[in-house]
Amino acid sequence: MKLKSKPKLAFVQPFSCMMLSIITVMGISPLVLAVPGQISLHSPEQSVQRQPQKIAQSSGTDAPERSQLLQQANALLDQGNLTGAEENLRKLIKKFPDDAFGHFQLGNVLFRQKKPEDAINSYREAIRVQPKYALAYNAIGIVYASQSRWEEAITEYKKALEINPNYGEGLTNFALALWQTNKKDEALSSLEKALNIFKAQNRGEKVNQVERILKEIKTADSPSVS
Repeated sequence: MKLKSKPKLAFVQPFSCMMLSIITVMGISPLVLAVPGQISLHSPEQSVQRQPQKIAQSSGTDAPERSQLLQQANALLDQGNLTGAEENLRKLIKKFPDDAFGHFQLGNVLFRQKKPEDAINSYREAIRVQPKYALAYNAIGIVYASQSRWEEAITEYKKALEINPNYGEGLTNFALALWQTNKKDEALSSLEKALNIFKAQNRGEKVNQVERILKEIKTADSPSVS
């Protein structure tokens, strides 16, 4: 029994170092939680990443203004000016309250500002506008995971995967949360599926990262662990 509890505690610790990264204005996304060996995975997967881009670049007379506000927010994010980015995104949402991507981006900015509940509210708004927003459900799961609210995180990851069963990063997040709740077999199954998806997408870096996570989990409960 001690063999199981010891690596378990070692695995939980890196989760307190939750990281969030902004990729681009058209692909803002939370990171998968860090695991032993400094492993971290970005989300969303490339195929899903195009979804918010379509939202942000909708046609019509308002498109240039929306695009400008998003570009300004991106520039401020690149400069590390989260307050400025938040202001621009709130301007966007005020003018276009049904812009799901705007709400999603605001959620990411708020999470980076260590405002988890506000971030969740923004992600929920994105889902209100676009119910099948897998990225937003995944993001809520990450917020809960950062607070060690594993069961709530699992619930949100499941929602994301119901929308997109081939969401590689979502499967990885799901697996890490399952591992934290002593569901090793289910965690391994989810990781294996994520691995196959990343291989099919020719995403070598992701393949290597998931393989490392699989190795960590498979060896954690091994009798050889000291």
